[in-house]
Amino acid sequence: MTVQDVGVLAIGAGPANLALAVAIEESGARELAGDTLVLEQHEDVRWQRGTLMPWARSQVSFIKDLVTLRNPRSRFSFLSFLHDQGRLDEFVNLGTFHPYRWEMSDYLQWVASSLDRVGVRYDARAARIDPVRQDGVITGWTVTLANGDVIRCRDLVVGGGRDPHVPAVFAGLPADKVVHSSQYLDRIGDVPKDRPLHAVVVGGAQSAAEMFYALHSDLPDSQVTWLVRSIGPQNYQTSKFINEAFFPSYVDEFYDTPEEVRAQILDEMRFANYAGLAPPFLDELYTMLYQQKMLGPRRSSVRSMTEVVNARQDGDEIVLDLHDRKTGKVEPVRCDLVVLGTGYDQRMPAMARDLADRLGLDDIAVSRCYRVDIGDAAWGALYLQGVNEKTHGMSDSLISVLAHRSQDIVNDLLARRTAELRSA
Repeated sequence: MTVQDVGVLAIGAGPANLALAVAIEESGARELAGDTLVLEQHEDVRWQRGTLMPWARSQVSFIKDLVTLRNPRSRFSFLSFLHDQGRLDEFVNLGTFHPYRWEMSDYLQWVASSLDRVGVRYDARAARIDPVRQDGVITGWTVTLANGDVIRCRDLVVGGGRDPHVPAVFAGLPADKVVHSSQYLDRIGDVPKDRPLHAVVVGGAQSAAEMFYALHSDLPDSQVTWLVRSIGPQNYQTSKFINEAFFPSYVDEFYDTPEEVRAQILDEMRFANYAGLAPPFLDELYTMLYQQKMLGPRRSSVRSMTEVVNARQDGDEIVLDLHDRKTGKVEPVRCDLVVLGTGYDQRMPAMARDLADRLGLDDIAVSRCYRVDIGDAAWGALYLQGVNEKTHGMSDSLISVLAHRSQDIVNDLLARRTAELRSA
């Protein structure tokens, strides 16, 4: 077991904490940068690794990378990455604002490898977090890794994202029969391809649609059924007026709005993010189904207005009881594999909830600068990234506000240190 002391520890080397790492490096606070560490539980940095299909694209413009909207001159921009890798001319020739997802993933790894002062530690999964108290005041945090190593820090940033959502109806099924989108690419290779199977995809948003499409090549002899609760797969809301709610400047407006109005706004914006598909991809899916219908073979089906009300194992098969919302009838359907595009748990992540319990907090409340309210006397701070939609707006879980959000956190880190120096 080793023990390490740092000033700032960020859990999760995803877009949120990498944007923060860059903002810290570019802040000019060299001492703070050299005293900051980012933990990544995997051996590398990959963006949305469960659905990193070669044809999948980012739904957000590359200009909303980790830095550009905060510092267009930054050497950590997506365009700087392309130039450094000798790929800029070819990318420009594509004529698109939407890179392939694997290209954005490569960019994130490049950023992590290009940091000069902020450290990144791989194969480091945080297993437990404990607050450190002195005279009743929180002075820092102790993070125990899965391998037993301990890292002590003053300020802690949790940016590992939300936990996968597996609806209760599927909870009793054997693990080898259920694949969530967060594990799709890791798990689909273990599914036998030497016999025809029936795979059922559940969910109506982008991840479900991508897995439905991918299964046709990943399980080439199988039937694929897609279950959607709504009247049918739907486009993202792409109105430029609605998209202004993803501006970094909208965070202030949303944060100052009454709680009940914020809830209404989030509900109205569901189809701007959570409940829809990118229009070009939706067209591609419809074309695939049309070709199957006209030319064969018909391997695919989409069942709209349908929900799963029960799921059970019967021998080697799974039986799903499907409720047709149009007729009210329930019928059993047999399948070999259930693939869940059911998104992520909208509660605070288990890590944050567990930490709240250790802190004795009934509720997790964050300030405008993403700092958890743990009392004014606290010397060690806790920041949460990417899970504050209820207070900071729909964009909080997306890359749209990363650059500005990281600056907000850096400003708070530096302001607290300056205030302490003045009071010393």
